[in-house]
This record gives sequence, C-alpha cells and structure tokens, in this order.
Amino acid sequence: MTKEQKFDPITFDIIQNAMVAIADEMFVAQRKTSMSAIIYEVLDMSTAVLGPAGDVAATGAGIPAFIGVLDKSVKGLIAKFPLDQIKPGDVFATNDPFYGGVTHLNDMVLAAPIFSNGRIVSWVANIAHYNDVGGNVPGSMSADAEEIFQEGIRIPAVKLFESGVENKAVFDIMIVNSRLPDFLRGDLWAGIAGLRTGERRVLELVEKYGADTFVAALDNYMELGERRARDGLSNIEKNTFSFEEEQDNGDIYKVSIDIADDLFTIDLSDNPKQKGSSNSSRDGTIIAAQLAFKAFIDPDGPGNGGFFRPLEVITKPGTVFHVEEPGAMGYYSETEIRLFDLILRALATHYPAIIPAGNFASICGTVVGGEHPDSKRHFTIVEPEVGGWGAWHGFDGISGQFSGFHGETFNCPAEIAEARYGMIVDRFSLNSEPGGEGQWRGGKGIELHYRVRVDNNFMSVGYTRSRIPPWGVDGGFDGSTNYVEVVRTDGSKERYSFATNVQVNEGDVIRVVTANGGGCGDPKNRDPKAIENDLRNGYLTKERATQIYNWK
Repeated sequence: MTKEQKFDPITFDIIQNAMVAIADEMFVAQRKTSMSAIIYEVLDMSTAVLGPAGDVAATGAGIPAFIGVLDKSVKGLIAKFPLDQIKPGDVFATNDPFYGGVTHLNDMVLAAPIFSNGRIVSWVANIAHYNDVGGNVPGSMSADAEEIFQEGIRIPAVKLFESGVENKAVFDIMIVNSRLPDFLRGDLWAGIAGLRTGERRVLELVEKYGADTFVAALDNYMELGERRARDGLSNIEKNTFSFEEEQDNGDIYKVSIDIADDLFTIDLSDNPKQKGSSNSSRDGTIIAAQLAFKAFIDPDGPGNGGFFRPLEVITKPGTVFHVEEPGAMGYYSETEIRLFDLILRALATHYPAIIPAGNFASICGTVVGGEHPDSKRHFTIVEPEVGGWGAWHGFDGISGQFSGFHGETFNCPAEIAEARYGMIVDRFSLNSEPGGEGQWRGGKGIELHYRVRVDNNFMSVGYTRSRIPPWGVDGGFDGSTNYVEVVRTDGSKERYSFATNVQVNEGDVIRVVTANGGGCGDPKNRDPKAIENDLRNGYLTKERATQIYNWK
C-alpha cells in the first residue's frame, strides 16, 4: 500500500467514526456493570479515546464537563510518570484535583495506555461519580469543609494495575475508606471493564489499518477540530468587554473577554479568594470556559483537543477559579456552572439573540442517606436534579432537563429510588411556581418529594441560584429559584440551599424545588393558545394569567 493510499481521507473518516463507536461501547460496558444508580441510571459518567499525548480524540455519551476532565487527567499522568514507567497492562486511577483529578474526590478517573510495537498509540479513559469516598460526612460532600483532607481519600494518580497485575493494596485502601465499600468495589471494576473494552477495540483498529495510519487519523481529526474553531472565530465580530454578576452569597464574579482574529481569551484573574468547598481547580475552570466557547463558536464541531487550541484562559492562583492546595472542592460544580453561566450571559449581552434567557443553572446536588429501613444497610443517595431552561425568540424554554453543563444525563426513576434508597417518592411534577413568564416562557423546573421512612437519616445539599433567579430577556420575566424545603411531621418548614448533615426523621418530607427558566419577550404578546395550554397543564393560575398576560 502506498503512502497516498494509506493516508487517504476516507480511511481517516472510517477510523474517526470508529473511535466514536468505541467510546460509546466503553460507556455501555461501564454502565451495564456498575453498581450505583448514579452511574447506571443517572449516567453521571463519561468515556473517551485519546491520542498518545492525552488529547481527547473521541467521546461517548455522558456529562460534557466530565469529558473535559479526561484529557487533563491523562496529561497529568504523563507528566507524573516517565514514559519508561508506563507499560502495557497498566491502569491508572486519580481523583485528586491537585494530581490530575480536576473536579472533586468523588469523581474517579481511570485511564489505560494502549501500546503497539512498544509505543503508546492511544489512551482510553473514563470518569464516574462514586457515592462515598470517605471524608467527614457520608457522601463525601460537605458545605462546611475548608480543606480537601475533610472530603475523602485522595488518590494522587497511582497504578491500580502494573503490567496487568492488580495492585491489591491500592484497592484495599480505597475500599476501606468508603462507607459503601461493596458499591465502590463494584463501580471500580465496572470502570476497568469499560477500559478493557476500549483497549480491545482500539487494538483491532490498529491491527486492521496499522499504527501509523491510526495515529495519523487522530492527528487529522485534531486538525479538523482546530479548523472548525478558527472558522467559527473568524465569523464572530471582534470585541473586548467585561461583565460581572452577583452570586447568591454576595460575591461578585467577573470576566473579561477578548475576541481577536486568532485567539479567544477569557480573563478571570479579578475574582474572589478561595473559600469553603465551592472552589474550582484551574483545570476545572478551563473546562467551563471550553464548554461556553464551544457552545458559542461552533456547537456542531468536533469537541476534540484540537478545537480548543484558539482558547486562552487566564486565572489567578488562590481564587475561586484557581484553588491552591489544600483548598476544598466538594461543591466545585456550583462554581464551574456559575462560570459557564457567567460567560454565556456576558456573550449574550454583546451578541443578542444568540443565547437564550437564563436557566436554572445548578447541579442541585442532593445527598440523603442513613440506614435502609428494609436491609438495615447504610445507603447514600447522591442526585443531581433537572430544572427549567430559558426561553428565546420563537421558543418556550425546555422543562425538566439537566443544565447544558451537566449534559446527557437522566433523573433517577422513582421506582429505583424507592427500592435502592429506602425512601418514598410522594411527588414528582413540574414546578408550578410563578416565574419565567414572557412572550415565550421559560421552561419549568421540578418539584420532588422524598418521604423519609426511618429516624436519624441525614441530608446534605448544594444549590445555587437560590437567591438570584435566572434572568429574563427582552421584557421577559426572571425565572424562579432553586431550593430544598424540609417539611417536618409537626408542619414546620425549613428552607435550605447549602447544608450539611441535616437530620431528617421518619415522616419528614424532603421537598426539592428547581427553578423555572427566564422568559423572553413582553408577556402581553404571548399567544392566547399558549396561555390556554399553560392553564390546562397547571403551569399557570388564572390569577397569574390575569396579572401578567391581561388574560380575560
């Protein structure tokens, strides 16, 4: 075969599409073999095939923000281990944001190199949320944490397998530090199964087309990503501007954006100092910026390593967007999603009609656990929640969806929650609270009621947009807010946005409410048929319709 035949674009296209299929198969293998509902139902995970230098080449389903972790984690492994110490059969694990873990200690990254004739031609990697990795509270996420040491066991990029041989000591250390040891063990092996699936399929491709052709196809795909990004950047009006937004806790987050011919720069150096557990690593901040950059520049382009070459992110160490050791990061997600939201809102201010009104924009992490009333074993439920998206010109917002940051994930079905977590789901409906009205209304959040079955259970939560609602645009109303309300058996109510280890007892109801998205356009211009539909579905009361829409 000649070089021209070997490196033809059709072969490249076949290999590139095959890598996407491999990443998807890895995803399915891990999902089907995992033990925790947050993985096999919610899909709080991601998979990827990467190039030999650790650049993302193809991704499976799952959370976009997780996909952005995997290249940074693998590059962290490569930086820590000299190439002569990386061998066929090795499997690496990391969860520590200061050692390539990127997010928080609950999110375990597994990665494996793939060799052909003695050289690394690719990596496969995955990430998933593990419900308990130790720390000072069940679920390992504490709003009160000040240091990462309080949040669980740190795995600083170590080998789970060396040359195909299991490192049992590392397994034992990880498992004994979890309140859910059986689940952690099972989820670890599910992740390993996903890697082995990916490795097997990549080697089949390499054997069929040759290592040189395979690596060349990866490089070509990166070049395509870069071309798409630069083409998108060339079509955007060049501008330099700053934007700031108040947060629920009173902090002001600031962003400065410079859009030039060949570079998109996001400057976050002027921001509050790190504090508590709502901080982001620099790598995590880059991910939030990457997601916003891609959504704005070219949503349909390949999200590989090449696409982000024109993006520059500037941070200042010691701030919420660049935490320094030993800062805590249990609720990193709320800081990163606030940044993602901030960048998009800043762009919407200067590029109107491109980006919709504000959405509920919170992971709404909900952790509940205790003794299972039937099995008597400890359980911990860790749930992200769905909410309302913002409206835009011509369209109502989408109801009951995860944020764009959280991506292709699902809520945990009531039947699974009741069976696995020992609580009763009394209600799961769309949020009927006012907010988000407009010519096109914001999507509806949800209202979810968990009724506790035994005494001495606990609840920990981390919600933002609990005080400042999603914004409306062009005369549309702001949305509503995210919060949790504990309704006690005596009828008293307690409202929370961030809380750790709140005791809940038999008969108490945990009422989860997520926000309605912001509206778009003057409400008085809403189509009467749409108003009738809202009334019929219970999204709107007659009193509110009369007040907002002049409904008669």
